[in-house]
Amino acid sequence: MYGRHDLIKSSFVAGTFSLFALFTGGFLTVEARAQEISRGPYVQRSTPTSTIIRWRTTEPTETRLDYGLSPDLCDHELRSSHLTTEHSVELTGLSPQTRYYYAIRTQAKLLAGGDNDHYVVTSPRGGDEPTRIWILGDAGSSGKRDRGEDPTQGGVRDGFLRRYPAEGLHFIMMLGDNAYDVGSDEQYQRGFFEPYRSVLRSKVAWATQGNHDNTSQAYYQVYSPPTKGESGGVASGSDRFYAFDHGNVHVISLNSEIRDEPFRTSMIEWLRRDLRANDKNWTIVFWHHPPYSKGHHDSDNLKDSGGRMAWMRENILPILEDEGVDLVFTGHSHSYERSKFISRHYGAANTFSNQFLAQPGDGRDEAGRAYTKRSLSKVPHGGTVYVVAGSAGYVQSGPLDHPAMALSKATPGSVLLEVDANEARATMVGSDGTTEDSFAIRKAPERPRTVKNLVATVDGKSCRVVVTWDGASSDLSHSIYRSTTVDARGGAIGRVKGGGAKFVDRDARSSTGSLWYSVRAMNAHGHGPWGGAAVVANLPKGCSGPKS
Repeated sequence: MYGRHDLIKSSFVAGTFSLFALFTGGFLTVEARAQEISRGPYVQRSTPTSTIIRWRTTEPTETRLDYGLSPDLCDHELRSSHLTTEHSVELTGLSPQTRYYYAIRTQAKLLAGGDNDHYVVTSPRGGDEPTRIWILGDAGSSGKRDRGEDPTQGGVRDGFLRRYPAEGLHFIMMLGDNAYDVGSDEQYQRGFFEPYRSVLRSKVAWATQGNHDNTSQAYYQVYSPPTKGESGGVASGSDRFYAFDHGNVHVISLNSEIRDEPFRTSMIEWLRRDLRANDKNWTIVFWHHPPYSKGHHDSDNLKDSGGRMAWMRENILPILEDEGVDLVFTGHSHSYERSKFISRHYGAANTFSNQFLAQPGDGRDEAGRAYTKRSLSKVPHGGTVYVVAGSAGYVQSGPLDHPAMALSKATPGSVLLEVDANEARATMVGSDGTTEDSFAIRKAPERPRTVKNLVATVDGKSCRVVVTWDGASSDLSHSIYRSTTVDARGGAIGRVKGGGAKFVDRDARSSTGSLWYSVRAMNAHGHGPWGGAAVVANLPKGCSGPKS
């Protein structure tokens, strides 16, 4: 039940401020001075039942955030009377996979939110529904500029969001060097918060530390990682490395920047424990320094980057591959390099040969050459793809001829990773929005493929929706799902046996006036991917009651 909480989980790092401010003619309380949000709001550390929202104000003020299930009904208030410019609020007791809208206020005015653009969506508690991730490496080039935005960083962002709007994303992965040149607080403002403001207010940015994210600067103040295992995985006890879950995906953020041996030892020990405990179908790992690269950084050169690239390759990759890790994303080299499906290669480039291929080919699904793994469960040394995606803010070339790579190019861009049930697909999107590369991994490949040409049509006079799709003769049946929200695929409402490709929902009702339909094919090996959802956005007025 909604109500007021006078105490909130907050972190205040702004120091001590006077309760009064000198103004013409006398003293006024700080609340009466002009107050605006100068950073954020931005989302951190999402779980199925909680999330953190942070922001900075131009003047010290109380912390107050209202939230609820619609922009017009933010009737749950979190509040602290402590005056600060640094605000961090943890929302707890939430429902999984649910959208919550929020508004940030002072006693005098609304600072942000209370609209359709300011919201958070809690993560799923298991399941295998689609997960869409935006991956950005070495993005923070605007941090170097005194004013204005770096055209490469802005172009990569705009090209991606034109093709894949933020509404459809679940979270962001930042591969390090998130703000150049040293990662100061001011550089983070220009290189991270301002360029991605419209996305950060609703999507979590999970990050790793790059060599330009200096430890003595802002990196560890900007992010709120799950050090206690709050978001899934084994508690790391450190804000330098951590893990989290989203649906059937387990993600690990490692730190390749810090070189002291006690740190490296503790990271390796934790990594082993976390991977052994992991039971998700997909495992993704990211850090900054690439184990394989022949871009403007050379992973074979032990003098390049203090030997961090070779150290990660020799010490971390065997652990990952022993536990069947599927994908690794790094940055640092300001280019795009994508490996073949490989295993057990931990040496220099000149030692690579076809004996280290888990499977031949380039992984391009549109040509029928997707990489495969026999099972949804862990397949030790079943093949891993290593991606260097370090061109979201800079492009610098090099030989780009590492023999482990299926493709290498010096072009600006970022990556969309889509994980859908037993399939994962990565697309490198250039600054003009075009596809520069794509590849896919399919697990349990005997399962059906994604249903095509899904259409949902409403009868204008009744609460009936006709759902059609293209079936395949090998499909034994199709399961139909209905949801009243874009954030979840909902429950099964019917099943069509054999090669049937039509279903009639005879009581399609939704209080929001919209419904989303999904269809999954099934054969003797299990369900296939969810694919896209078909939306019915204008139900007849008589159908706007509760869903039956």
